[in-house]
Amino acid sequence: MGKTKEQKQEMLADIKQNLSESQLALVVDYHGLSVAEITDLRRRLLPTGSCCSVAKNSLMGIAVKEDANWQPMEQLLAGSNAFLFLKDDIGGAIKAYQEFQKTTKKTEFKGGVMEGRLLDQDQVKAIADLPSKEELLAQVAGAINSIATKLAVGLNAVPTQLATGINEVPASVNRAIKAISEKEQQGDGA
Repeated sequence: MGKTKEQKQEMLADIKQNLSESQLALVVDYHGLSVAEITDLRRRLLPTGSCCSVAKNSLMGIAVKEDANWQPMEQLLAGSNAFLFLKDDIGGAIKAYQEFQKTTKKTEFKGGVMEGRLLDQDQVKAIADLPSKEELLAQVAGAINSIATKLAVGLNAVPTQLATGINEVPASVNRAIKAISEKEQQGDGA
């Protein structure tokens, strides 16, 4: 039994919603996967804030036709496709899919779309190799902490050097007075 027009409209709205929230969409041929395996893929993607959807190519075609960011996906819409909508942790989601692919050996990566560009497997793998959001935040925090530490050490050195300089003033005055007095004595003796 086919889907009603209302069900198709609802599915189209869900696809558009997923696309609007996604930074990257991957298209994979899921031919041969069982329901349990697709469920496993969905579970693996869940912690990364991503999702997997199986939809008709015609519905996806309608959804991407209206948005220039996703139009390159039209080139991938043939065969039995599952669509991975990567939203938050892109690198983690790609790695989760790659692990799933290694485990099942049943899916075939077709391509991805990001910011209006069609991406091949090497480009998507390069994105997965980038540091995660948490790693980048840790690096920035480390750099800021390093600057603050250097500033604190520098500011701490100023009073120490100032105190040393102030302590040196009386000794310098005494040496100067002594030198002047010795010079005067030498002048009187000559």
